[in-house]
Amino acid sequence: MTLKTTLTTAFAVALAATTGLAALPAVAHQHGHHKAAATTAPNIVQTAMSTGVHNTLVAAVKAAGLVDTLSSPGPFTVFAPTDTAFAKLPDGTVATLVKPENKGTLTGILTYHAVAGKVTAADLVALIKQHGGTATLTTVSGVKLKARLSGDKIVITDGAGRATAVTTADVMTSNGVVHVTDGVFLPA
Repeated sequence: MTLKTTLTTAFAVALAATTGLAALPAVAHQHGHHKAAATTAPNIVQTAMSTGVHNTLVAAVKAAGLVDTLSSPGPFTVFAPTDTAFAKLPDGTVATLVKPENKGTLTGILTYHAVAGKVTAADLVALIKQHGGTATLTTVSGVKLKARLSGDKIVITDGAGRATAVTTADVMTSNGVVHVTDGVFLPA
């Protein structure tokens, strides 16, 4: 469950990153009357819940029961689809996934977007080059993703062969790094 929870946390962080909330640590620092506020960046859950524009991700995290886990130290690397990315799924997909009877499936999908450890974009590019143009990542769910470069963009291919671009890389949080994507990864 910890790995699955980690994926959900990563989604929250990535979604928050698309709204510019990555600047929150700087805001806390400006109001540095309290040492904790000056040195502690928001975690993935805190960031996602504060945006007001990541409703799909927040709903998925809650439905999967991953809120507490996503507040854990990590570190995790999360490939986080935006609300727009979730909207590209066939009609009714998200509504079906968040039903209690589909909690296992939802958790599996969310953990398919997370990798244990902190992997920055520079680390990922180095792995891609080191492995002849394609790097294989093992997700928290145990299913693999393939990463490659397309021009200057990192493209992730899921188990079904769908390619998804990283649109915003290296959103740092207190418990990992988030890479925002323009699609949702689904196992084969």
